Amino acid sequence: MHGWFQKLLKSRVPSSTCKQEAKVTQKVTSDSNSSLSFTSSSCSSSPSPRTTSSKPTQSPPALSSPLRWSLKYDVLVCHSSDPSDTEEAVRLVSFLEAHSLRCFLVHRDTCPGGAFSTELCEAVQNSHLRALLITPNFLQDEWCMYVMHQALSEGPMSNRMLPLVYNLPHSQYPQELKFRFYFDLGKHPDQCYSRVNNTVLQYLQDMVKNEKTRLQHGQL
Repeated sequence: MHGWFQKLLKSRVPSSTCKQEAKVTQKVTSDSNSSLSFTSSSCSSSPSPRTTSSKPTQSPPALSSPLRWSLKYDVLVCHSSDPSDTEEAVRLVSFLEAHSLRCFLVHRDTCPGGAFSTELCEAVQNSHLRALLITPNFLQDEWCMYVMHQALSEGPMSNRMLPLVYNLPHSQYPQELKFRFYFDLGKHPDQCYSRVNNTVLQYLQDMVKNEKTRLQHGQL
């Protein structure tokens, strides 16, 4: 899998705006004639310039929680070794790290000489969430698919996986994920970066809150 370690190309920073957009809605009807609908996530309609360097004025309390620091990374960003996929992953990680999140990128954070499979598996287990940069190349990469199925193995109620679609037609979206919301980075990069960041923060905050509730109930 030497493609993971190829030299990064110079990141391009295009400008774009973001408008609210709903995607395809799928319905599944159960035996009791009830239905569930699933729609891709949309971004805010307010336009903004594409930047990745702004920092929040105050860190959320969850970022200082020992529970958060029990794992090495807040989010693992899984992507193929294709240059355009790598560039997009780097842009996303730059935004998240500018907002004090700890990210794992395989070509940057693995140890030289280390076993690739071991490094990746340890990173998956040592991350609170897994962001999947799903592209046509992602679907052809065996290690990307491994990470996706590893996340799916945690069960349908798990909220530790963040599907991120980039240059992928909806018809190619993995069937395994068809009932999960996803972010479309190709059309709405700035606002979607922000929403990914907020989703990670919300997960950490909920994790801390649930732990406090569990401890309080244990003391009763």
